[in-house]
Amino acid sequence: MPRVVQFTGPRRVELVDVPAAALNRGEIRVRTQYSGISAGTELTAYRGTNPYLTRTWDPQRRLFTTNGDGVHPRYPITGWGYSEVGEIVEVAPDAPEDLRVGDTVWGIWGHCSEAVVPVDKVRTVPDGVDPLAASFARVGAVALNALLAAGLHLGELVAVFGQGVIGLLVTQMAIRSGVDVVAVDTLAPRRDRAMGFGAALAVDPIADSAAERVREFNGGRGVDVAIEISGSYLALHEAIRTVTPGGRVVAAGFYQDEGRGLRLGEEFHHNRAELVSSQIGGVPATLSGRWDQNRLNETFLRLCARGVLNPVSLVTHLLPPSRAAEAYQVLDASPADALQIVFDFGAEPQG
Repeated sequence: MPRVVQFTGPRRVELVDVPAAALNRGEIRVRTQYSGISAGTELTAYRGTNPYLTRTWDPQRRLFTTNGDGVHPRYPITGWGYSEVGEIVEVAPDAPEDLRVGDTVWGIWGHCSEAVVPVDKVRTVPDGVDPLAASFARVGAVALNALLAAGLHLGELVAVFGQGVIGLLVTQMAIRSGVDVVAVDTLAPRRDRAMGFGAALAVDPIADSAAERVREFNGGRGVDVAIEISGSYLALHEAIRTVTPGGRVVAAGFYQDEGRGLRLGEEFHHNRAELVSSQIGGVPATLSGRWDQNRLNETFLRLCARGVLNPVSLVTHLLPPSRAAEAYQVLDASPADALQIVFDFGAEPQG
């Protein structure tokens, strides 16, 4: 019987058995090999801070509205996760010929041991890409999208606030684009990782002001662009302080609740900073004729195949899904002890 990771309440995680889904036309059945935790987004559901728990997103009007009760979170949440790789074990008769039993595919079907997925929602893992690396396809696209929103140019200086998995991927991509990077993070192991990838400077924002350290480093000037990926309003405010007058700030984190610590009447107003949002639901408007989500994913995986990026090096924990509660507890309470945690569904017998 398939098994799925679910949140039953704030900071409560279970692995439960679910009935196997029927296979319909235009679908395939996939047995999961790897499913990566996207810590930033998933911890909002684990902690109970995700806006989808208390508000409703209207995709037509592009607005959040308050739920009827406005208070009670919508638990349980089943199958959270969007970084999956697995093996096709069954195909519908009308499935495309290029999808066959035994193929390894990546897509989004959540933290579950088995899933039935529409054929247009999966892609074959390219030759030369480790299946574990392919589990980063979605978060890699998030990182690349933020980089596109930054509009960087050769020789510029960029500050990347937050050196978790996505931030480290942004740092690597920026460096390989000919840009100097200032890596900002409160955790020393993550700053060390960034320096190992070639960052020009690493700053602990608790011990130092990133804005002041950058100006000391850069002859009195701020950075050309700051990319804020941590989801902290305090970090977003410091990112705004760090850019040069007229500089761009890319807000790519998933921000929760009200903007405490964000003071837009200060540097944002006086330095005329440009603030743009980056979210995986779409590419920057100016690039929409050339880029889309498929190209983001394909580009990231192609860079992995060429050895330009090695996301597997970011995996600190490869855990069976039976240890899901432990995985989220570590990410929540001891982030310095973990970077990327991946569920290895092959480590346990399949039902």
